[in-house]
Amino acid sequence: MSFQWNDKEPIYLQLKDQIRDMILSGDLQEGDALPSVRQVAMDYKVNPITVSKSYQILVEEELVEKKRGLGMFVQEGAAKKLQFNENEQFINEDWPKILTKIKHLNVDTNQLINSLKEIGSNQ
Repeated sequence: MSFQWNDKEPIYLQLKDQIRDMILSGDLQEGDALPSVRQVAMDYKVNPITVSKSYQILVEEELVEKKRGLGMFVQEGAAKKLQFNENEQFINEDWPKILTKIKHLNVDTNQLINSLKEIGSNQ
């Protein structure tokens, strides 16, 4: 596995976000085991402590659970919880920024509406 790390954010946060994305996309399902800390560290060529930090945040967010002697597993309801939280963040934080940018750039709203319709028809 190779991954291009972003220098603007700590690797453990990028790794956490990557796992969250895998849960959201369904690549990791409820009850699935996460790869071992050692395996992820070897695959991504990072320190095992970095991986442990990522996993610990996911535990604190109640998206994964540690089963003693067995490893880390995606918790029941993790995808639904993540989707709800991501929707809330988008509506309350991201969307207002996008609206401001649309206004500043004087973007054609009809063009935006057509692109949204196109996205909707492709699903």
